[in-house]
Amino acid sequence: MEVLVTGKRSEAADICSIEFRLPDGGALPEFSAGAHIDVHIDGLVRQYSLCNHPRERERYVIGVLRDPNSKGGSVALHEKLREGDRVRVGMPRNLFPLAPAGRTILIAGGIGVTPILCMAEQLADQGADFELHYCARSRTAAAFVERIAQSRFASRAHCYFDDEPQALRFVADEVLASPTHDTHVYVCGPTGFMDHVLDAAARKGWADDYVHREYFKAPETAADEAASAEFEVEIASSGKVFTIPADRSVVSVLADNGVYIATGCDQGVCGTCLTGVVEGVPEHRDALMSAAERAANNQFTPCCSRSKSRRLVLDL
Repeated sequence: MEVLVTGKRSEAADICSIEFRLPDGGALPEFSAGAHIDVHIDGLVRQYSLCNHPRERERYVIGVLRDPNSKGGSVALHEKLREGDRVRVGMPRNLFPLAPAGRTILIAGGIGVTPILCMAEQLADQGADFELHYCARSRTAAAFVERIAQSRFASRAHCYFDDEPQALRFVADEVLASPTHDTHVYVCGPTGFMDHVLDAAARKGWADDYVHREYFKAPETAADEAASAEFEVEIASSGKVFTIPADRSVVSVLADNGVYIATGCDQGVCGTCLTGVVEGVPEHRDALMSAAERAANNQFTPCCSRSKSRRLVLDL
């Protein structure tokens, strides 16, 4: 969709919010808490979580951290995009949806507050039992703090700032001390923060199905040497077989041979390229699927994942 930039404001140090609306002022496609959109800018496609209330149909709002290690996307949005500009965005997609629960624990680190904030808005609307924990290096680096303070769920929100020694400290083991069969946990933020929270959840006995996560970048993992080697991919519909060298992705080799799979992040984070596997065992290098979904071995992310089998047969 082509949308109009109708608002842009600084929310914290190196974080801005950007508001998009349709040029004719019409209703945008609906979305649910946890959803994201693709933003096309300077020939790049980047994914950003929607952080406004899901009931709003007239606008989309995203929060963007200016990443010093950016390949161009966040820098372009911060430095080049202006109110009045037109850009293209994708339809909302949700790989981080809220599950029905008796109680919900929302945990955000830094810019990870964007989907979490949207979830808090929806849960507050539903009168649900939930709490929000938001961690940042400092108040100046924390986005949407004022919005949280003025929200209907302010009494359920706990903010923690590393540079305030007298402030309340976030202790993951305490927040996650008591897993129950009807409580779900959602966590989003930098990889180190995510790992800290997920490790605490594992120590306290939380079942994987009750702990939901969304990475902005794929965490580094030790690759299986065998899976890093050359392997073959067969297209189920045609029977054509292609060799995937050790230094090429499945997506790039297939594209060279006229088989195109849509991609977004190229890191196994956004889910755009998720593809069915008919036969073979993938080596999952994504940060998207749960342990149970990986164990099923019936889908994988060809932008970054590889194969433990000599051949993978894809549902294409």
